[in-house]
Amino acid sequence: MTIPIDKGTTVTLHFALILEDGAVVDSNFEGKPATFSIGDGNLLPGFEETLMGLHKDDQREFVVPPEKAFGQHNEQNLQSVAMDNFDDLEIEPGAMFSFQNGDGELPGVITEILDGEVMVDFNHPLAGKNIIFQVKIMDVIPENLH
Repeated sequence: MTIPIDKGTTVTLHFALILEDGAVVDSNFEGKPATFSIGDGNLLPGFEETLMGLHKDDQREFVVPPEKAFGQHNEQNLQSVAMDNFDDLEIEPGAMFSFQNGDGELPGVITEILDGEVMVDFNHPLAGKNIIFQVKIMDVIPENLH
């Protein structure tokens, strides 16, 4: 008897994250499957909830909307940064930089350069996008057996 995926179960799966235009963001179908416990924070809740109730050997494809994936694109995350902050680095639109942000680093993508000001987009690169989530469940282990 196979058990369904639920909170606390350990799941081993192959997965792929694909954009609607077919671009593959991440996939482990060619390699080793990933193993994690439901609820441990390794998978975004919006992706975890699609797995609930699936069993070993199930293969599915889900479309996860932005609000359950990497968030909506937020205009407030577009910020102007003075050119002086880049020292003598060569910068161009599309380049990604890590900025110091209090406790750590925040990645940002340069969107445009105007009169000594650099517009930087701090949204997650996948913000605002539907993500196609393909999964093949290899194994499901109940909470009390690991």
